Amino acid sequence: MAEKKKATSESTETEKATSSAFDCLAVTQVSVWPFKEGVNYGHVKGMAQIVLNDQIVIRGLRITEGSNGMFIGYPIDAFYKGEDFRNICNPITRQLREHIENCVLEKYHASVAAAG
Repeated sequence: MAEKKKATSESTETEKATSSAFDCLAVTQVSVWPFKEGVNYGHVKGMAQIVLNDQIVIRGLRITEGSNGMFIGYPIDAFYKGEDFRNICNPITRQLREHIENCVLEKYHASVAAAG
């Protein structure tokens, strides 16, 4: 019985070590395409693509100018039949959202400064 309990506690420790590795995703690559000044796309200032942990890519991020400053809009489902838009993916935690936003906006401002 003690051996079974010991094996269970070891597997629980292994699960905790594995899950803690994925508690926070990190942006490992950012690509940004700012729109030119003459083109009018409303509040959208550019598009971006990110890679998380060198394992998953998210395309179609919109760099948008809002009333409270710039923010990142996530890809929407073009085939959704509701009245509102529905995001295909978006961060659940505030920490990850802020991390993605900071990385993309930093790259966007650097790209605009280099072009101008």
